Amino acid sequence: MTKHYAVFGSPITHSQSPRIHAAFAKQTGIAMDYVAIEASHDDFRAKLDASGVAGANITLPLKEDAFALCAGNVSARALRAGAVNTLLRDGAQWRGDNTDGLGLVRDLTERHGLDLRGRRTLLLGAGGAAHGVAPALLDAGIHSLYVVNRSSARADALVDAMGEPGRTHARAWDALPALGEFDLLINATSASRGGQLPSLPMALVAPRSVAVDLSYGEAAVPFLAWARAAGCAQTVDGLGMLVEQAAESFLLWHNVRPDTEAVFAELSGRADALLTAD
Repeated sequence: MTKHYAVFGSPITHSQSPRIHAAFAKQTGIAMDYVAIEASHDDFRAKLDASGVAGANITLPLKEDAFALCAGNVSARALRAGAVNTLLRDGAQWRGDNTDGLGLVRDLTERHGLDLRGRRTLLLGAGGAAHGVAPALLDAGIHSLYVVNRSSARADALVDAMGEPGRTHARAWDALPALGEFDLLINATSASRGGQLPSLPMALVAPRSVAVDLSYGEAAVPFLAWARAAGCAQTVDGLGMLVEQAAESFLLWHNVRPDTEAVFAELSGRADALLTAD
């Protein structure tokens, strides 16, 4: 019996999640279909209920909406993040989880060979994507986490949710020039999707700095181009994270974790066509 799954978000037209999960299904012999559904804050719940899916991935801007609709029926990591990117049907209700952070850490450490321990880390943005990765970065052993956001209240809320005073810090965007150098710089904002990158001082970059954009393809170009111009030793886009978090979602739905390397290699070969991150 074929089960139905989907990814919800906006914009969603160029999402690679259907392609990824189709490859996972073929690899594991699981009968399923998976589609992309455009949804906004206003119609997300109605479209989810009408879809008949057994599970779903949630992308921008709906990760906090998905957390709210689970009404507390969430995993420990989703609770800590305050955001949900994976839904599992639980009777008439939904259970939520968040695989973003695990996907990011797995990509950085296993695929790119980065040791995250002891890294002074800058996280740009405080929305659902930032909430998803912050706990996993702390658990991976980074030295400290500075969250910078145009809305300082949202940065404060993310830092408070982490519950690690002294190790996590919230700052306003105009404080960036005074923050010094970082070993790891992560762009979790959506601003560069329109080709616009907020002004960033090059003094944020140290000789061994690694820059990561949670988006991929064209959406990641502005931040990663800035990072290379500023002298970052390595730049990474969000494609590997996307594949790894998808594999973790697949594991939650089907109790089997697919191999990700062949799928990542296939998508990497056509990276110029990838326009938006999940």
